[in-house]
Amino acid sequence: MDFRQLRFARALEFAIREINNETVLLPGITLGYQIHDSCSDVQMAIKCAVQFANGVDPVFNESCSKSVSATVPAVVGDSSSTPSISMARMLGLFGIPQVSHSSSCACLGDKSQFPAFFRTIPSDQHQAAALARMVKLFGWTWIGTVRSESDYGNDGMASFLKAAHEEGICVEYSEAYYRTQPHSKLESVANVIRRSTARVIVAFASIGDMRFLLEELAKPPSPRLQWIGTSSWITQSEFLRYNMCAGAIGFGIPKSVIPGFRDFLLDLSPAQALKSPILKEFWESSFSCSLKGRAAGARECDGSEDIRTLQNPYTDTSQLRFSNLVYKATYAIAHAIHGIVCNDTQCDKTSEFAPWQVHNLAVYDAINWYKAFLIHLISDSLSLCSESCPPGTRKAVQKGRPVCCYDCIPCAEGEISNKTGCVLQSIMWNEDSCLPKLVEFLSWNDTLAIILMVFSITGAFMAVCVTVVFYKHRASPIVRANNSELSFLLLFSLTLCFLCSLTFIGRPSEWSCMLRHTAFGITFVLCISCVLGKTIVVLMAFRATLPGSNVMKWFGPPQQRLSVLAFTLIQAVICVIWLKVYPPLPFKNVKHYKDKIILECNLGSGIGFWVVLGYIGLLAVLCFILAFLARMLPDNFNEAKFITFSMLIFCAVWITFIPAYVSSPGKFTVAVEIFAILASSFGLIICIFAPKCFIIIFKPTKNTKKHLMGPFWYLDAELQSHKMA
Repeated sequence: MDFRQLRFARALEFAIREINNETVLLPGITLGYQIHDSCSDVQMAIKCAVQFANGVDPVFNESCSKSVSATVPAVVGDSSSTPSISMARMLGLFGIPQVSHSSSCACLGDKSQFPAFFRTIPSDQHQAAALARMVKLFGWTWIGTVRSESDYGNDGMASFLKAAHEEGICVEYSEAYYRTQPHSKLESVANVIRRSTARVIVAFASIGDMRFLLEELAKPPSPRLQWIGTSSWITQSEFLRYNMCAGAIGFGIPKSVIPGFRDFLLDLSPAQALKSPILKEFWESSFSCSLKGRAAGARECDGSEDIRTLQNPYTDTSQLRFSNLVYKATYAIAHAIHGIVCNDTQCDKTSEFAPWQVHNLAVYDAINWYKAFLIHLISDSLSLCSESCPPGTRKAVQKGRPVCCYDCIPCAEGEISNKTGCVLQSIMWNEDSCLPKLVEFLSWNDTLAIILMVFSITGAFMAVCVTVVFYKHRASPIVRANNSELSFLLLFSLTLCFLCSLTFIGRPSEWSCMLRHTAFGITFVLCISCVLGKTIVVLMAFRATLPGSNVMKWFGPPQQRLSVLAFTLIQAVICVIWLKVYPPLPFKNVKHYKDKIILECNLGSGIGFWVVLGYIGLLAVLCFILAFLARMLPDNFNEAKFITFSMLIFCAVWITFIPAYVSSPGKFTVAVEIFAILASSFGLIICIFAPKCFIIIFKPTKNTKKHLMGPFWYLDAELQSHKMA
């Protein structure tokens, strides 16, 4: 006999007696009850449901009159989910409400299948999710599961496995057992548990199934396990006799106190026990005696038996959990009936109602009823398929196994894992420690930077020296014949070109990134504009020698200055737009090299950069074409051939610059750009000014008007009239 289930039945009896003595709830109306024993069997449960719907065959029967209605208005039970499902299908056909105190299967919440089923215990769906979060909280990622081979176990475990998967928990095995199955099945389940590497087991099982399983596992060799239990068995103190359950943890229904219930249970005499076959069996089983004379192997009860001395689940009221749910279920039905037959002042004893009218009973939201129940947690319990990877290694999932099972392999070059199980990063160098990467840029103390700086300063010094020579001999024919005003402006722009390369050296900053490209773009356009102006002057000068030509008045000194200013302003506008819309800014490039960071100037807008270069190239090509057309003019006077050669060098340098710039890594990108600036600047100053300086310094005898004019001496008057000097 299950003394615990008997206590549940007597909790219903106690609640009905309280209700019948009430003056507020159902005043003047006496409730009757019938108690049937389903023996936790489906066939018996169906039989009971039929009897509830059609007749009376009670174990306990305390009716309010001799004539009893064939149909009961409501049913409390069953304790197990599987029998409750069978009963709910039958009772639902007749609209008889069923209120269960411990059938927690989530499947019973489907109102389309079980419209008349209610309960005062939470659905297992909530408990399964809570158990998965608990396992995750303790860091157990490798577990095993066992369940009862029933609706309660199968449905509850399915909910748990789904929640566990979402929490990243891996399950090594999931075994099922039912107490009526052969013993070989029980041994098989126990052997799976013994052989497994998972030390944590989640058990969605009934008390009876857990009892059989623990007895089998208690046989040597007994494994050391961490049990996670459900409300059906975790609060049962009888399992503490198994050492392996010493650390069991789970969720249980809160315990409560029912005033007067213990006294009611103990108020039982032999005479009262004889009135009910169940109570008679309880008495004889508890005291090992017979109430009806001496029976075979048992003495006759002599009246000295004291029920208060018993210590069994029937008399244990220290933790009234499910008994309280039976108590609440009974009161819920009573309140529903009260709402049908009673008004504010009195109740109608003659009122008749159909069972389906009782469906308005209170549906308890019991989601927060569960409380954590901890017997004794084993502090050093770990359940992992694979140990956490040490620093310097990463996880590699084992083929064909869950994600919790992995091998630890060394980190690849340039990757780091300096925390347990951390995700690989690509910002540091060592495998197991953080080391700052080398920051690379073209610094002032770099050998390459020093070489380029020497060439830059040398070029600027050359431009200044040429300026001094030209200024000292500004009245000489060769200086005046080659348009001295544009020559001085060209020398000034070349000086700036040489010096602007210095802005590319050093640690990139916000102002240096914006200055280097704009200064380069504007100074080079100023330089090319002056060369273009000198080329046009040469063409116009010889064009003016034709009879009746007055072309030089359209390109005199004012027009030359205006053309240089206009060409330069266009480049300045392009640079301003570039800086306003998407300016170049410092940027840390960590992708090109694994062991160092390249500190460079991000172009911001690539379109802006290439428009600046394209405009310079356009002017250079135009200048080259015009100089090429003027190359055949008299040698003594004509500098077009020198301009042609300088533009050829200029264009060659910048054409080769593009692929070199794109393919050069790190600081060499900046070095290529500086080299292009210096090479093109040296080409201009050497090709255009070196021959003239040579004549001025070393061949002063050739620095005469007659020598310069040659056979075209008559050009002198024309040139003087247009103030070319």
